[in-house]
Amino acid sequence: MRITRTTALTACLAMTAAIFTATLPSTAAVPNPVSVAAQPVAGSSNVKVDGSRIVLGDTPAAIGSTEIKQRSGLAELTPVRFADPTSAVVVGYTSSTPDGSSAEVDVRSWVNNRWSEWTAAKAGTPTALPGASDQVQVRIIVSAPSTGASPWVGDVTVQPTDQAAAPRMTVQAAPLKSHVFATREGLVGGTTANGHVIVSRDHFVALPSRRGLSSAGSGTYSVKVCTASRCAFEPVWDVGPWNTKDDYWNPSATREMWKDLPQGKPEAQAAYQSGYNGGKDQFGRTVANPAGIDLADGVFWDALKLADNSWVDVTYLWTGDGGRGTVSISSGYLNVRNAPNSTGAVVGMAGKSAQVTVECQTTGENVTGSQGTSNVWLRVNAGMYVAKAWVSAGSFGAC
Repeated sequence: MRITRTTALTACLAMTAAIFTATLPSTAAVPNPVSVAAQPVAGSSNVKVDGSRIVLGDTPAAIGSTEIKQRSGLAELTPVRFADPTSAVVVGYTSSTPDGSSAEVDVRSWVNNRWSEWTAAKAGTPTALPGASDQVQVRIIVSAPSTGASPWVGDVTVQPTDQAAAPRMTVQAAPLKSHVFATREGLVGGTTANGHVIVSRDHFVALPSRRGLSSAGSGTYSVKVCTASRCAFEPVWDVGPWNTKDDYWNPSATREMWKDLPQGKPEAQAAYQSGYNGGKDQFGRTVANPAGIDLADGVFWDALKLADNSWVDVTYLWTGDGGRGTVSISSGYLNVRNAPNSTGAVVGMAGKSAQVTVECQTTGENVTGSQGTSNVWLRVNAGMYVAKAWVSAGSFGAC
C-alpha cells in the first residue's frame, strides 16, 4: 500500500484525537444533591421549623454539665437513602448565627447495621464516611446566649461524591476502653445537651464531645462504666465535663482538638496532671480535676456505689464491634445481677435505652418483660447477667 502525505496526516490526527480523548476527565454522571426535609425526628429538642429552616426554639437556658448557661437546640433530620453506596458526601446548607450564636451541622452514616459517630460537615466540602454507605443522616445543633439571638440552618442537601475526603473515622475490632476520672453531674432539674430534663437518681453519662451524643431517649451511643466490682451501662445524653470538642476516644488523626494527645486521654486529665494547654480547658478555665466523664446520680450512687469522684474503666461501645442488646424499659433502670435469676446480688445497672455488651447467653429464671416471657439471660460482663425479657437482642452462643 502506498502511504501518501494525506494518509499519514489523517492517521496522525486520529492518533492525537485518541490520546486527547483518553486524557479527558470522566463524564460519568454525578448524582444530584438530595434535599433533606426540615423534619426533625423523634429525640430532637428545642427547635422550630420555619419553611426549609431549623430555628432555635424558645426554651429558656439551663445549666448543663459544662456549667455554661446558654439556649441550645438539637434536630436530627430524616435519613436520606442513595441509589448506590458512597464513601463521602457533600452537605450543603445556609445558616445564620447572629449576636454570638452558633450553628453546627453534622453527618453520620449507616455502616455495618448501625449508625457511625457524628462528624462535622462544612458546607460544600466533602466529608468522609467511615465506610461505604447508601444511607446518611444530618444533625443540626443551634446555640445562643440566654437571651436574644435565634440562629438557624436551612436548605439542607446531601450529595454523594468520589472526591477525596480525609481523615476518615474508623471502627475498631474492639471498642476503646480507657481508665478515666469520673465526677458526679447532679444538676437535677437542669437540661442536658440533648434536651433531657435531669431527674433524681437519673441514668445517663456526659462525655466532652457531641460526636458521641445520643438524642433524647436513645442509646445509640452508650458506655460501659466499671469499678473493680460493679458495672453500669448508660446512654450518652450530655456534653462535658470541661470541654465540648474533646472526643478523646478517637485516634489522634481524627480527634476534633488536642491531636497531640494519645488516644484515650482526656484533655482535662492532661491539663490537670501535667499542665497541658497551660492547665486550662478549651474555654480558658483552669481545670480543677482530671475528669473525662460525668455520671448522673443514679449511675454514681446506685449503679456503681461511689461515695466520691473516682477513677473508673470506661468502654465506648460504638467505637468497636461486638454483641449488643438494647435495654427496652419505659423508665428507670434494669438490674445487673451476679447470677441468671432475680435472687442474684445486684452488681450494676443498665439505664433506659442503653446498649449492653453481650458475651453469651444462658438459661435461668423465667422472666416476663417488654420482650415477652423468656428463661434466657445474657452475660454482659464476667459474672454479670441481665434478663433477655427486658433486652431487645438477637441470639448468642451459649455461655
